[in-house]
Amino acid sequence: MSQDISDAGKQGRVYAGVTEFVGEYLSQLYQRQVTDISDTVWCPEWWRHPEAAVRLDALWQAWEHYRMKGGPGISIWFLEHADPHMTKLFDPRGPFKYCSVRNGHKEMLSSLPLKKPDLDLWTEPENGLWDKGAAPGA
Repeated sequence: MSQDISDAGKQGRVYAGVTEFVGEYLSQLYQRQVTDISDTVWCPEWWRHPEAAVRLDALWQAWEHYRMKGGPGISIWFLEHADPHMTKLFDPRGPFKYCSVRNGHKEMLSSLPLKKPDLDLWTEPENGLWDKGAAPGA
């Protein structure tokens, strides 16, 4: 569970954290064929995948938020949060690519390769804007 959530924000939550949310709700809600080679994959040890853990934590927090709103809140949660995140997680090219329910977790993916930017060619984006023509430090 995120450490920066205030005690006031925790009041009224159904689940204590993402692990409980995935175990008691999400895994029951999403029923998919994931035991054989298919177009849908899942790792029973989802928590060992940083991308999956962050996506599922975001889903849990959004679910807690939208369920309190009533009305179309859960529909919004599905369309804007659950569907996009679960599509990425279930994708055979996603974070669970080498894992399976049958064979378990496989530690075969690595972090994206990086090179440090040349400071003569790179300027940090400001407020989400990137001007590739701007002079460095401008």
